[in-house]
Amino acid sequence: MPKTVAILPLLLALGVLPACSPSQASGTDEPVVLTTFTVLADIARNVAGDHLKVESITKVGAEIHGYEPTPGDIRKASDADLILDNGLNLEVWFHQFVESVDVPHKIVSDRVAPMDITEDSYAGKPNPHAWMSPKNVQIYVDNMVDAFSELDPENAAAFAANGKTYKAELQKVQDELVAELSAVPKKQRALVSCEGAFSYLARDAGLTEKYIWPVNAEQQATPQQIASTTEFVKTNAVPAVFCESTVSDKAMRQVASGTGAEFGGTLYVDSLSEADGPVPTYLDLIRYDADTIIRGLTGRTS
Repeated sequence: MPKTVAILPLLLALGVLPACSPSQASGTDEPVVLTTFTVLADIARNVAGDHLKVESITKVGAEIHGYEPTPGDIRKASDADLILDNGLNLEVWFHQFVESVDVPHKIVSDRVAPMDITEDSYAGKPNPHAWMSPKNVQIYVDNMVDAFSELDPENAAAFAANGKTYKAELQKVQDELVAELSAVPKKQRALVSCEGAFSYLARDAGLTEKYIWPVNAEQQATPQQIASTTEFVKTNAVPAVFCESTVSDKAMRQVASGTGAEFGGTLYVDSLSEADGPVPTYLDLIRYDADTIIRGLTGRTS
């Protein structure tokens, strides 16, 4: 991160960063809102409607925890009118990054009651994946409505209306999620994944959660983590295990091979897919993950 921050004075000295207003610099009449990752961008677009231009710093498929900003990211941020980040220690690179640009920012997880991580060096720290609960995302929406209304007061009523409509969709997905996962037999109600990214979803659906590592910044699974997960799967006769789209599933396939459990598939957490992929929107992501989990745990094929 110090490398990245050091780039800013050079850009300023060279006159690379524009002196015009953010909206002018971006070539659009709408204020520009920049989010740290694609999931937040999709949620923000539902609230913003046609009144704001929303973009993501990271691209589809990016691993958000250990992301390293580029000089281009700094310039893009300097062109924005508002930056949204998740908070809860998700974007470990973000604090110094946002300090290097003179742009307002909003933490969208404000007022969310965090769940704490209970294992390894992260014990006692908040689990950052609060958006994996549609109930929490309704709080994200309220925070976005407030931030967008401050940025563009003339369209405050539209932001409020968009937020209300989207929150109704979120509640519908929440109800579907709970109903479908509650139908999984009790003895199969365990969600085993590579990262501890599903605490909020598991809480909402009454699933027991087990993971190899708590946060993706771990990069690689240790033998102890694999052994602990393997023992859990064996002891509880877990029928299927899963891994996230932004990391290698090698360690989890090792768990599956050592226990006889099926590899139940890839789940999406930190990134959406391309428009023609399985999860182009946040609502698609939640529905896709719920269906993948149910299929894996029950052996259902359709």
